[in-house]
Amino acid sequence: MSVMRRSPPLPSAGAPPAHRGAAPVRVTRRRALGLLALAATTPLVVACGEANPATADVTLMLDWVPNTNHTGFYVARANGYFAAERLNVSIVEPGSVGVEQAVASGAVQFGVSFQENVTQARVKDVPVVSVAAIIQHNTSGFASPEDRKIRRPRDFAGKKYGAFGVESERQVLAALMQCDGGDFSEIEFVDIGATDPFVAWQRGDVDFIWIFEGWTGIEAVQRGVALSYIRLTDFACIPDYYTPVLITGETLMRENRDLVQRFVRAAARGYEFAIARPAEAAEILIAAAEGVNRDLVRASQIWLSPRYAQDAARWGEQTSSRWAAYADWMFQHKLIGRAINPATAFTNEFIAAWR
Repeated sequence: MSVMRRSPPLPSAGAPPAHRGAAPVRVTRRRALGLLALAATTPLVVACGEANPATADVTLMLDWVPNTNHTGFYVARANGYFAAERLNVSIVEPGSVGVEQAVASGAVQFGVSFQENVTQARVKDVPVVSVAAIIQHNTSGFASPEDRKIRRPRDFAGKKYGAFGVESERQVLAALMQCDGGDFSEIEFVDIGATDPFVAWQRGDVDFIWIFEGWTGIEAVQRGVALSYIRLTDFACIPDYYTPVLITGETLMRENRDLVQRFVRAAARGYEFAIARPAEAAEILIAAAEGVNRDLVRASQIWLSPRYAQDAARWGEQTSSRWAAYADWMFQHKLIGRAINPATAFTNEFIAAWR
């Protein structure tokens, strides 16, 4: 899910600010900005069509700070899966340019995005494609301290929502309240920026916030904060969608499909490791993400690992029906100006061929 707050950037449009309140990690945004500046003059180090191409330097841009959504990439790097594919992979946090734009321009070769962002990009003819679903189902929802007495969407009426500033927030909340017979106009929107949600709740700034259950929800348990939680997947009025996804650009797919295949193959191996061995995978992420909350990573990884490929034949699989249903919903709710052809927004080609 996620356009982000300006300072610091959050997960992209439609996604909850999943990691507000997380411990700070080593900042790599300068490097991300440098990559954008150098993109026009730095060629990709790999020759198309070679039987044994030289090691390629490629960059993956995250949607936010390193967290358990990204574990498979760090596993692939630490365990040598990328190296086995002759890939030297740098992982950077987002800069001032959105992930989709950075990938489409070729400034970076791969990125972590969200189904709604890719859909919006395709409507604007930004040539990015989802090549794998990182998590099969939407694990986000709306959380509030139990004393706010929010048990269902209609209870949002008269409450203060901690907003992070994208149109999809309003449309999602409006749809939920309509489903439950509530009045959307009675929600008070409060922009809380990058404020720690637990601080915002404690001060009374807001009553409820959009979170990822596997991160802020886990953190609440560790802090001893009792939350009421309303999952988006509990309501049929909003279609399930992939959040997050791995994206690349059409140009790279066209000019160097082998490189894309090698990256996806290594990433899939990393996520399969994280699915099978969550405790070990968590330690790999902790070692890579300086300053991250270790206990949070460990608990989050145990929660998330079974959900990476839940209900799918393999990690990364995507369906046309899921892409079409959410694009239709976005169009009906005026989040996009026209419908898209789902076949242009995603592909299973690289997942299907990775073995």
